[in-house]
Amino acid sequence: MSKRAWWSAAVAAALLPGLAGAEVKQVSPDGVIFEHRFEVSAAPADAWAVLVHPERYWPNDHTWSGSAANLSLAPEAGGCFCEQWEGGSAEHGRVVMAVPGKLLRFRGSLGPFQEMAVTGILTVTLTPMENGTTAIVTYRISGDASHKLDAFASVVDGVIHQQFAGFAALASQARK
Repeated sequence: MSKRAWWSAAVAAALLPGLAGAEVKQVSPDGVIFEHRFEVSAAPADAWAVLVHPERYWPNDHTWSGSAANLSLAPEAGGCFCEQWEGGSAEHGRVVMAVPGKLLRFRGSLGPFQEMAVTGILTVTLTPMENGTTAIVTYRISGDASHKLDAFASVVDGVIHQQFAGFAALASQARK
């Protein structure tokens, strides 16, 4: 996916309704921290079963190939969150911690951040609640101040929301 197409899709995502569960926790030219909360009406184990299959919920327009079906995730330390298609491949992230039903963390600079040489850490924490699971998605990106990451904050916030709202909606269809 071209950088221009990614940013166009990101701008559209930023305009989506329902960002009430989102918070930009820290913003500066050299780093941003985003947090999104989703209430999932499924048990943590069922939410996990969906989370580790991004090919089922990730938006097609946020892939390099144009198809989420090309995504895969190996949910174990060292596992790849990768995309493979005829004529190419991309590593979106590398799993650094996986605790099934509780926590998934990967290091990855998503989308155009790959070529900017910034560091990204994305963590999804699944916490049981009476009627299902609270999923908290935290994405931290950092680099040097010349990246002006604060200028991207609202766009990236919308994109992260879009990506994981798909997860929450699909996971909520799972039975407790």
